[in-house]
Parts: sequence; structure tokens; C-alpha cells
Amino acid sequence: MVGMPWRRAVVLAHRREASMAATLLLHVEGQPAGVAGQRVEIRLTAEDGYTADREYSLARTGEADRAEITVQAIDGGEVSPFLVEDIEVGVELEARGPIGGWFVWRPDQTEPVTLIAGGSGVVPLMAMIRARRAAGSKVPFRLIYSVRSREEMFYRAELRQPDPGVDVTVVHTREAPEGSPRPAGRITVADVNSGGWPPDFAPSCYVCGPTGFVESVADMLVALGHDPHRVRTERFGPTG
Repeated sequence: MVGMPWRRAVVLAHRREASMAATLLLHVEGQPAGVAGQRVEIRLTAEDGYTADREYSLARTGEADRAEITVQAIDGGEVSPFLVEDIEVGVELEARGPIGGWFVWRPDQTEPVTLIAGGSGVVPLMAMIRARRAAGSKVPFRLIYSVRSREEMFYRAELRQPDPGVDVTVVHTREAPEGSPRPAGRITVADVNSGGWPPDFAPSCYVCGPTGFVESVADMLVALGHDPHRVRTERFGPTG
């Protein structure tokens, strides 16, 4: 990120997204429009001059001077609890980006797409779904979303709305809703096989989530016959 400037960012909106997460809309003067899958870096500065910064995936792209992110509060975190629980509209912070050029989806792509998310890893994949919709793309998408419980699911209302060409499968790992045909449990090869596109369709596969989840799912995709070069991954550690 050499040469990428920090820019003044102002919180325009803040809304609760799940039990421990919030979406923030920021005005970032001079920031280029992002591409779905990219990230921005956020920096907070304390009164004594101490700074802390973290990277967050863009939840929505396509508009310059705007950065929309969804943040999950991490116990003991320096940045995420403040962004989720305490920050208010009008507060100023700093941002720089967009960052990244490999884990991205662009509307000129024509191959089918399989998206597989673990927890808050759904954020950049949701940006891809929204970018597809905004562009009027007809590329078929399939999303497999692994989440601990219904209460921790991001974008729940939006993902429940009909979106032609986008199929959504939710895998609950800790607590399944009453009447769910699938019991709670970790994502399996069967889930990936039934919820994603078959390898014969030569889809692009995007996998995002905690490191262990991403490595496990990537191995499943390769074992099912997917071209490893078509499997793109984005992972994060405990601090998000």
C-alpha cells in the first residue's frame, strides 16, 4: 500500500446487522469506487495519539467517495467493538483503499460463480451479489453461507428476498432453526457439492472466512474436481 493516502472519513450511517455486527456507511473524500471483493483499511486515533488500524471488506461497491463495511465485534478487539457498539453518525476517522485485485468479481465475467462464506466472510461475497444485481448481470450465482445461528446471520432480510439467478444455501453450524431439514453441524463435502456449481461448469469459486474454514472448504472443492486455479480464497484471523 505504498503511496496510498489516508483520507478523512465521516460516518454517514450506522445500523445493526446481526447480534454482534453493524454496517457503517462512510463518506471518504477522494476514494475511488471499489470493486466487489476489495477491502479498505480503517484507522482510529486516541486522544493521546495512539493509533490502531484494521482492514475490512467492502460490503457494497460502485460509488466513489463511499465505503460501506460490515464489522463483527471481536472480544478484546481494539477497533471492532468501538465500530459496532460505540461509534456515532458524524464521527471522523481515517480510511484508505480500496485494497486488493485478485479476490474480486467484475461484471464482465461470464462464468458461473460459487460463493462460500464462513461467518463474517460473507461480507465481500455479498458485495459481489450486489454488484451483479446493480450491473444487471445474468451470470448465475450460488452462495453457501455457513453461520453458527440465525441470529448471527448477516443480511438476513436481503438474502431471503428473491434474486433471480442467485441461489442461497444456509448451513447452521451451532443452532439450526426449528423445522430445518439439515441438523446443525459444520459444512461438509455434501453441502459444497449440492450448494455449489459442479466442476464441469468451470465456475469461479470464492471462499472467505476464518483460516481453518477456508482451508477446509478449498480442499473440498479440489477433491470434488474443481480447478485449483479457479478457487480464490480470502481468510482472516482472530482480529478480523
